Amino acid sequence: MLSHLLHLPAGIEPLSVALVYNQKKEDHKNKSGGEDSTDPPRFATSGTTHAAIPSSSLSLHTETQDFYAEWDTFETIDAVRNALAERHEVTLIEADEKAYVKLLEQPPDIVFNIAEGLYGVSREAQIPAILEFLRIPYTGSDPLTLAICLDKSRTKEILAHAKIPTTRFAVVSNLNEIRQFSASFPCIVKPLHEGSSKGIFNSSVVNTAAELRRELERVLTGYSEPALVEEFLIGREFTVAILGNPGEITVLPIVEIIFDSLPAGVNHIYSFEAKWIWDNAEAPLDIFQCPARLTGTLQEQIENICRKAYKLLRCRDWCRIDVRLDRSGNPHIIELNPLPGILPNPEDNSCFPKAARAAGLGYNKLIQTVLACAAKRYGLDRHKPPHAGGERTEERA
Repeated sequence: MLSHLLHLPAGIEPLSVALVYNQKKEDHKNKSGGEDSTDPPRFATSGTTHAAIPSSSLSLHTETQDFYAEWDTFETIDAVRNALAERHEVTLIEADEKAYVKLLEQPPDIVFNIAEGLYGVSREAQIPAILEFLRIPYTGSDPLTLAICLDKSRTKEILAHAKIPTTRFAVVSNLNEIRQFSASFPCIVKPLHEGSSKGIFNSSVVNTAAELRRELERVLTGYSEPALVEEFLIGREFTVAILGNPGEITVLPIVEIIFDSLPAGVNHIYSFEAKWIWDNAEAPLDIFQCPARLTGTLQEQIENICRKAYKLLRCRDWCRIDVRLDRSGNPHIIELNPLPGILPNPEDNSCFPKAARAAGLGYNKLIQTVLACAAKRYGLDRHKPPHAGGERTEERA
């Protein structure tokens, strides 16, 4: 299946690549390794048992169990580094307060960006914005696309305007706003600006006004951000991995989430518990089917709306798009993830690598393909750019 994936540049010259990342911490007070360290610091990433946090225990500044859910483990960072190092010179830069200075002083040819950020509604856009200011090429979408896609309501407004099917929704900034809309149950309550199932628990699906108020209070108080109240679709759920750029966009084999494998009695959603607690490397759930079993018509419908969404939101290089069917079997876009999860071990059930493997792309080839997509966008496949320094150093002097 590789022949049709992408017209990758043949024989890209070795580049200096900076891998910019955020690593999960056991505690937000933990600090990373020394300034000159070439390895990301190691922290425990498994063996911890979590329990759902009741809404009553959350307060405005309480860090919940999913505080670092979006960040990557040492294993993932190391796997990405090793994949890039097969062909390129790789340095590591943690996306902290010192990242700007490190990039300024030793700009690489290109950055492989997997930094999610931590604070602010535009946190995923912060590193790309710095890179654009420094005129350093990088993988993935630009700051505008990243910021929009992290705001679930803005994404859905754009999709709806373009008549791409997406679920009906409302944004609630305080509990008094409940009176301003009429909820149609069941619905699901999510933090407005989060990813990696952060803030989405089994309790997030609500069927009564009392449950709705409880979940709104949990999100508004525990995450200090507005809540998205979204129509809950009862049909099948899929996630769609896409690689490439205009003219070369490829949809990888579609992944279906099989909810029957979840514990009995829980809601059919890919919640924080399902993603990070019930499904783990030590006892993986049989929760995915890839390629999904689809009729030709349904597969075409899903691929078409995902391609349209990818182009409409101006995604670059890669993105994972979540899709759910309504009771009539019609697909709707739930959200776009232009910084997709890429856990390296098959037992971790990470969907983008799973789809890539189904297409014949191993993990290292997937990472190299993303870099090649970005290099081609910048013209780095045709010639090696001036190394760190050049015009940029002279202008700064």
